[in-house]
Amino acid sequence: MPNYSSSSMEALNKYIAITSHVQAWPEESHFEVKTEPFLLSSPAPGDVIIKNLYVSVDPYQLNRMKSFSSSQGTSNFATGIEIGQPIAAYGVGRVVASSYPGLDKDDLVSGLITWGEYCVVKNGNMITKLDPSGFPLSRYVGILGFSGLTAYAGFFEICKPKKGDKVFVSAASGSVGNLVGQYAKLFGCYVVGCAGSQAKIDLLKEKLGFDDAFNYKDEPDLGSALKKYFPEGIDIYFDNVGAEMLEAAVANMNLFGRVAMCGVIAEYTDAGKRAAPNMLDVVYKRIRMQGFLAGDHYNLYADFLSKTSDYLREGSIVPLEEISKGVESIPAAFIGLFRGSNVGKAMVQIFDD
Repeated sequence: MPNYSSSSMEALNKYIAITSHVQAWPEESHFEVKTEPFLLSSPAPGDVIIKNLYVSVDPYQLNRMKSFSSSQGTSNFATGIEIGQPIAAYGVGRVVASSYPGLDKDDLVSGLITWGEYCVVKNGNMITKLDPSGFPLSRYVGILGFSGLTAYAGFFEICKPKKGDKVFVSAASGSVGNLVGQYAKLFGCYVVGCAGSQAKIDLLKEKLGFDDAFNYKDEPDLGSALKKYFPEGIDIYFDNVGAEMLEAAVANMNLFGRVAMCGVIAEYTDAGKRAAPNMLDVVYKRIRMQGFLAGDHYNLYADFLSKTSDYLREGSIVPLEEISKGVESIPAAFIGLFRGSNVGKAMVQIFDD
């Protein structure tokens, strides 16, 4: 529940901040819960005051928490996080007060908010009005939000699939990987995923319909493992991991293979770990490897939202969500991403819908 001060137009806003830059593995000590008075009325011209309902936790945030990362100057979503300051994150909220045209009190919005209870968005920047269309609001943080768009754009726009393509997905039980695998199966591809526990492997095969899956921790030679699961080679690799997994996938790619480079979580916590794929394979097999960000593909959003909503209504795609509750749970939810404890889209519910 919000902690109101004596004035009904002011609240005590709790939010998460970092106590120091995070250079490797995130720990609880890197975070603190801060509380500050927050004005709930009279927004400045163009500003929107938002009550945050759900916020996303994502691995890429770790690169923003470092004192320096080459990613920080590439996108508004990747800018460095200042010690002690609110942390911007994707989420869903409700407008408390607005002086921005087109957004009114009680409107639902999705976009860039903060890891906190309330926030102010300047000039309505990077938020849009949301029509839930009968879905739970959490869907718009996960499968109908940035994770879904990332999977959709990466698979269809970057990988350019053909029916019957053989598709490999790493971190396949994660927020993006599980959706890539489901899109690929619906499209008519053969799909194998990897994950880090038997429970996740069972989930991929029994609930999500992957053709096969394996626990990478049980495979001393990833190249040989992929050769076993793809005796005829890999046409598409959707990479969420980087490092040795990327090297093994490239070694097993077919001619004119496509690699969508979505994330490199294996390298986020270890500055010395870098993928070194065989570049002769890349050249002579004419493999196309492309990094991408979901923000580059907003032109696909309407198509993505329409098709994915239909899949959800039909029951042909399964949403995976892991929801923690309360601002205080954000650090643990974030740290869990790097310990492999989450399945599907990790998010935190700040207030009830």
